[in-house]
Amino acid sequence: MGMRRTVALLRSTVTSIALLSALAACDGREKKSMARPEADPGALRAWEQIATVLQHPRCLNCHQVDTPLQGDDGHPHNPRVTRGPDNLGVAAMRCTNCHNQKGNNPSSGVPGAPHWSLAPLSMSWADLSSAALCESLKDPKRNGGRSAEDLKKHMGEDKLVLWGWEPGAGREPVPVDHASFLQLLTTWVAAGMPCPKE
Repeated sequence: MGMRRTVALLRSTVTSIALLSALAACDGREKKSMARPEADPGALRAWEQIATVLQHPRCLNCHQVDTPLQGDDGHPHNPRVTRGPDNLGVAAMRCTNCHNQKGNNPSSGVPGAPHWSLAPLSMSWADLSSAALCESLKDPKRNGGRSAEDLKKHMGEDKLVLWGWEPGAGREPVPVDHASFLQLLTTWVAAGMPCPKE
């Protein structure tokens, strides 16, 4: 009688342990599946290269809060101009007074491109970290209302954006050639536009 009870107790204990182990494994799988998926390392590397372009003075000088910067060193714009209600300056100090819409002026050295202006205030990138810039670029409220495909088209075809690759004599172009930049952008978008944590 004592032996049967011992065997039954052992079987019950083994069954309980097996059941608890199965539940623990199942719980671990569920937690793992609910966890935020790790970002594709290749897409994050692509973003790092994209960020070097967007944070370069050719882009950043006009993605400012109220006053554009100029030059490779990002010094204050001379003459001093301010945004104005339409991003084109105020009163007699309009962007188009000096910057034409056709392209760089080789005689004066003044840069130009279609719709030359400060970027909209919602697209100010001043002092943003790479992670904050990434989140901003993904957000239609802060990227000009653009979807991922719209961003690719904007950066692939907009002549003002393309100016960053051909900024004229005396100005350094952005650090990644345009074809490579578009490949990086495609990689990043295809992976869901992941952003670095910091």
